[in-house]
Amino acid sequence: MAAIQLYSGPLSMFGAKAQIAALEKRIDAAVIMVPFEMKALYEPKHPDVLRINPKRQVPVLVHGDLEIFDSTQIFEYLEDLTPEPRLWPQVPAERARARLLELKSDEVYFPHIIRLMGLQQAPDDPAAVAARAGAAKFYDELEALLDDGRRYLAGAAFTYADIAFYMAQVFGDRMGAPIPVSHHRLIAWRGRIGERASVRQVAGAMARYLLGEKRRVPEFMQALLA
Repeated sequence: MAAIQLYSGPLSMFGAKAQIAALEKRIDAAVIMVPFEMKALYEPKHPDVLRINPKRQVPVLVHGDLEIFDSTQIFEYLEDLTPEPRLWPQVPAERARARLLELKSDEVYFPHIIRLMGLQQAPDDPAAVAARAGAAKFYDELEALLDDGRRYLAGAAFTYADIAFYMAQVFGDRMGAPIPVSHHRLIAWRGRIGERASVRQVAGAMARYLLGEKRRVPEFMQALLA
């Protein structure tokens, strides 16, 4: 079987999602970190990323003559390639709910965090206030979801939904919209996810990168530096 190459970046939330999934699946993927600099970001773009992804961003996965992009599409491919351990629920309705949670992390929650990225020096800007309120509403939704004693967002088992929101809320914290300390169930969930070897490896590397760049490392990620 041809080797898998996964293009990511040191602060790519979506690349980190794909890396964690590959580790959970025990898939031997060669991770290629594209050039990144805090001011210039990903410019100039990596030529393979430009060639494969019209959105011009990581993650990109290459497996033989297959070239795909988008973290969710990579999730789906890895699940088909290596069905066990299963990272989507087996029951169709439960799988649909897990997929919806993964989608909402990327498409409902994370847009609020993107809006905060240019407003960190203007926390009282109406756009920043609205973005934090949108993130808070999502935190409330997940706190209520965990109210029935479930260990993971989609139920009893760890899924791609957990990977997606864990990485998304890392950036939420960094951009000034952390999970409130009052959300005990959600914070306990985050602690459980952070104990997984795959998450410690990938998010820990991200924390070390931030530390090396003299950027703030979220408090809950301090344990990942060990």
